[in-house]
Amino acid sequence: MKRTLIASALLAATAFAHAAAPANDTTIVLVHGAFADGSSWEKVIPLLHAKGYKVVAVQNPLSSLADDVTATQRVVDAQTGKVVLVGHSWGGTVITQAGTSDKIKALVYVAAFAPSEGEATGNLGKDYAVPPGIATLQVDATGYAWLPADSVAKNFAQDVSPATASLIYATQGPIALKAFGETTTVAAWKNKPSYYIAASKDRMIAPELQQAFAKKINATTTTLATSHVPMVSQPAKVAEVIIAAAQR
Repeated sequence: MKRTLIASALLAATAFAHAAAPANDTTIVLVHGAFADGSSWEKVIPLLHAKGYKVVAVQNPLSSLADDVTATQRVVDAQTGKVVLVGHSWGGTVITQAGTSDKIKALVYVAAFAPSEGEATGNLGKDYAVPPGIATLQVDATGYAWLPADSVAKNFAQDVSPATASLIYATQGPIALKAFGETTTVAAWKNKPSYYIAASKDRMIAPELQQAFAKKINATTTTLATSHVPMVSQPAKVAEVIIAAAQR
């Protein structure tokens, strides 16, 4: 009887370990976009941790597409097990180029660009009206683009508190304008399961363009009535989609 109880306990523990493995064996790698840094994921990260996932936020230099891809691939290569690669905005272009590793089980696009191979991000919206936020971009003498504080509040993150909008402005990462002219050479979404979170109130990337991206890449699509930063204004909804991708 005692041996039977011990054996049963061991079997139960093994079953539990196997059930828990997908979370423990999967790392979520978060890639921020332009005019942001890794702190843009601060509300999502604790929600993923609560489900047992390891999370790493890439810090893109925003100096070129190649540099951002290298930074992302460095993080992916450092992980054991599988990776869910998540990209916001410009980060969508980055994960499209960087997401070809066999480690990557799924891609998640969050109000993001999803180019095909040979496309430059700056050309992706040419058939759509210029979004209000893009029209306010400022470019410094070194060729880096940034958003003024009032545009962050009105166009980038119009559905968050004034204090949060001020924080986003203060921590924004200017991006080298030349990056938007650099073309991808691969499209990872062609060979990876993809998810897309479209922001229907976005004033940085046209919502209609986002829906077109989602359709093109055959993504499992969630539409949220948010600004360009759903991971800040509706982090629980964004975390749900990332978790669904991780549990594939």
